[in-house]
Amino acid sequence: MNVYDTERMVDVMAPEGYDQVNTPEGADLVVLNTCHIREKAAEKVYSDIGRIRKMKDAKKKRGEEMVLAVGGCVAQAEGAQIMKRAPIVDMVFGPQTYHNLPKMVEKSISLKERGQKSRILDTDLSVDEKFQQLSKKAVKKKSTAFLTIQEGCDKFCTYCVVPYTRGAEFSRDIEDVMEDAKKLAAAGVVEVTLLGQNVNAYHGRSKGSDEWGLPELIRQLAKVDGFERIRYTTSHPHDMTDELVKVHADVKECMPYLHLPVQSGSDKILKAMNRSHNSSSYKKIINQLREIKPDIAISGDFIVGFPGETDEDFEETMKLVRSVTYAQAYSFKFSPRPGTPAAIMDGQVPEEVKSLRLTRLQALLKEQQIAFNKSVVGKTLPVLIENTGKTEGSAFGRSPYMQAVQVNIGDASFDDLNGKIFNVNIKESGPFNIQGVLA
Repeated sequence: MNVYDTERMVDVMAPEGYDQVNTPEGADLVVLNTCHIREKAAEKVYSDIGRIRKMKDAKKKRGEEMVLAVGGCVAQAEGAQIMKRAPIVDMVFGPQTYHNLPKMVEKSISLKERGQKSRILDTDLSVDEKFQQLSKKAVKKKSTAFLTIQEGCDKFCTYCVVPYTRGAEFSRDIEDVMEDAKKLAAAGVVEVTLLGQNVNAYHGRSKGSDEWGLPELIRQLAKVDGFERIRYTTSHPHDMTDELVKVHADVKECMPYLHLPVQSGSDKILKAMNRSHNSSSYKKIINQLREIKPDIAISGDFIVGFPGETDEDFEETMKLVRSVTYAQAYSFKFSPRPGTPAAIMDGQVPEEVKSLRLTRLQALLKEQQIAFNKSVVGKTLPVLIENTGKTEGSAFGRSPYMQAVQVNIGDASFDDLNGKIFNVNIKESGPFNIQGVLA
């Protein structure tokens, strides 16, 4: 989601004469696009502000100005605090207001030129207005792209800040999504990833009376000329309907990969998290998927050390992981976020216990990921070539199962391969990627 947001900020500033640069040194505008999911990510904002302050001061000594902005979810949650704690910051804006970035920058510069106070704070949650503005922008040529179709969340998991930083669930209108999709296809996009905090809760309306859920949207996107691959993330088990499961069997463009966070294998902890599923209902979904799509790769999220988690609860998580078997997964220690119910719950787990549990869980998940990668050695997989490889005569791509693939292309021209799908004979595997040669 933050990658998508960052790309859109670059898009909205381009008509104002701004080009993206690879380093903040000497930049006219620096935007820190922030995440509030974990404490470490939030604290890094202030570390980066301190680092950029030196660059801003150096530029000012040369008689030039640098506008420093903090955007995203930390800005939404802690906007006033950032303004107070970091006077060097010129602008603070939430994730639903970045379409106004050109106006904010123009105002900040104008106020500075007049010698007036130039600091701006905008944390309005006008998500509908944002998408109306962004849909008007052109799309650069590329082979893969993110397409946000849904934002916000109504689930209120007790550990999560998303409902407070992104707002209530919002689904984009059908026409707007399809218009953006066709622009992406016209720009050469082969693989599109549909984004949302709860992407499978999507329920877009048309300007008429139609309403589509994610299954119908995927079926319609599969008809867009040029799209060969469709993915979606992040899903919630509560909204994993039978119809959406069926899409994985019916729509060949829907990739055999699903990221479906469970967070814990303990029903007691899941209830404390306010997750609307339990371990049995989660495993039932996985079984349904594998029954109709036996080769589907499952990815997940896990939180270790949630308040009240006992050794027995943690062992339930390990048991679930062994039962499901994951192609890949993301796992973290519980990080208390200010303003969430879990932050003040009884039974906070000591850091050393969290660390030990996380080490054990990650070792098991890594073992499963290695096994999954090994399982494709000797097979021929269609790989979308996305970039040059680490060595001469190689390229980087993605398998249908979201694996990173290093491809030996021999004497073939990368330019002829880039952005296209080719069959690759998989010869080797490692923990984090697989390697092969053009078939």
